[in-house]
Amino acid sequence: MFSKKKNNTKEDPIVENNNEETLSTEQAENVENLENTEAAPELSAEEKLKEENAALNDKYLRLFAEFDNYKRRTQKERTELLQTAGKDVLVSLLTVLDDFDRANKAIESATDINPIREGITLVHNKLKSVLSQKGLKEMESINTVFDTDNHEAITKIPAPTEEMKGKVIDELEKGYTLNDKVIRFAKVVVGS
Repeated sequence: MFSKKKNNTKEDPIVENNNEETLSTEQAENVENLENTEAAPELSAEEKLKEENAALNDKYLRLFAEFDNYKRRTQKERTELLQTAGKDVLVSLLTVLDDFDRANKAIESATDINPIREGITLVHNKLKSVLSQKGLKEMESINTVFDTDNHEAITKIPAPTEEMKGKVIDELEKGYTLNDKVIRFAKVVVGS
């Protein structure tokens, strides 16, 4: 028992010295804080408010700059998107343009019109196919009920039969939808 106490007493002063050094450092900091608060209690609160104000001001300026950068970046992206929005469609139409160029060359040296007519029909069908792949659809208007959401009435004529009253009799210009949204109204003649 005595030997254990002696060993403990030798270790205890070292631990106590470490605690005393730690306490003295903490006490020194506390004393400095007390002196500062006693010397200018309003000044520290005022300084804290100024520091908080400066920190909030800095945070505000950073957020404002970040938002301004975001606006510039999105505006630039939007401009680039608008400039290249039709790129996909135009690239797909280049083959049709090439076909028209070949047709024009063939017309110059053609003696028979039937092959030229067939070629133009093929190019026309290819153009329709490319546009339909991009979401363009023709509206069917003839013999349908006149609908102001899809049709633009150019004129009214007497209906040839009772069934045709209020229906589209003739179509002067086709209407088109792009992804189920009307992009051009069909110009039609309505029976009355």
